[in-house]
Amino acid sequence: MTEQNDEENIGKSMGKIMIFVTWAILLGFLTLFFSQILHQQRNPNQDVQSMQLSSGIKQVVLQRNRQGHYVATGQINGQAMEFLLDTGASDIAIPKHLAEQLGLQALGPIQYQTANGVVTGYRTKLKSVRLGNIELTQVNGGINPGMRNNQILLGMSFLKHLEFTQRGDTLTLRQY
Repeated sequence: MTEQNDEENIGKSMGKIMIFVTWAILLGFLTLFFSQILHQQRNPNQDVQSMQLSSGIKQVVLQRNRQGHYVATGQINGQAMEFLLDTGASDIAIPKHLAEQLGLQALGPIQYQTANGVVTGYRTKLKSVRLGNIELTQVNGGINPGMRNNQILLGMSFLKHLEFTQRGDTLTLRQY
């Protein structure tokens, strides 16, 4: 009789373990699924829409995210990066940890006036910056040791070379 009880206890324990494993797997899949949805909402321009018009003008169309910002995936020196378009930034502002990942050289200190006050950053020169089919070379940038996120502020050192028009939740950039 005790042998049968032991087998029943083992069976019940295995059943509980299987239920736990099933729930853990289900929660893991749900986490991945909703994480991807949140990432898409934060950056709706992961695959930037661009075209070349018949007049030779390059055009990029971006959609605004739920927070009202224009976030897009682009490239610096051939490496994919996430940009936050910022007309208030004079240069392209790059967090220090991303600058190191990109192998950027700090060319000298510079003071920037930010929303959080004056910060000391470092000048750098970007060989290429690409957003969709728009690419500029030898663009001024700044390495900011105070930035902790993984977004690069795409400032006016890039944007001043483009015409941009906003209508509703759409921003159209054109390079002539």
